[in-house]
Amino acid sequence: MNTFTNIFKNSFLEGVSASNVTTTTILVTLFVTCILATYIFLIYYVATRKTFYSKSFNVSLAIIAIITASIILAMQSNLIISLGMVGALSIVRFRTAIKDPMDLIFLFWSISIGIICGANMYEIAIITSIVITVFLFVLEQTKFGRAAVLLVINAETIDAGNQTITIIKKYSKMAKVKSRSVTGTSVDLIVECKPAKDKESELLKEITQIKEVFGVSLMEHDGEVTI
Repeated sequence: MNTFTNIFKNSFLEGVSASNVTTTTILVTLFVTCILATYIFLIYYVATRKTFYSKSFNVSLAIIAIITASIILAMQSNLIISLGMVGALSIVRFRTAIKDPMDLIFLFWSISIGIICGANMYEIAIITSIVITVFLFVLEQTKFGRAAVLLVINAETIDAGNQTITIIKKYSKMAKVKSRSVTGTSVDLIVECKPAKDKESELLKEITQIKEVFGVSLMEHDGEVTI
């Protein structure tokens, strides 16, 4: 008589027995994962080359995708192995701090590709990678939140420094003094502002016309954007 207990035992034993994970399946899965891992490696390099690029983290992204796919393949082969994997991975603690939110996105992307490829859903992995790439670069090209520039001004008097701030406000909607250093003979200012690209030369020219100003430098930075 097929009671609930017998049905449960039979289904459990079927799950414990090895599934049809052949050598061909393993090789195809790892081959596709390696291609997509290389793709993620290249996209990360292109997306972060203008800021802080970490080659070791980029290599880790590619390796994580392959390792994750291997784990998923092993979990498919045997129920006991899958339970052991869950127990083993639950004690792993990652203490490396993620400095950039973009790194976190690529980390989840790499793990997701490993899981999807390990489940033999290659089309989903390929389409997902293409969509993420297009969406990533479309958002990168948006004009919202353009990065500010830094003006380093060396003047002889405090009044000359105040005059430069007045001129900066004429060319930019925002002018925030990030640093002010006063010595016996000079005043050094670092001002964050957002002048139009075609007005930067005019801004520098007008500031240098102040007699007490003997040095002006304009620098772009890729840090946090002030909206």
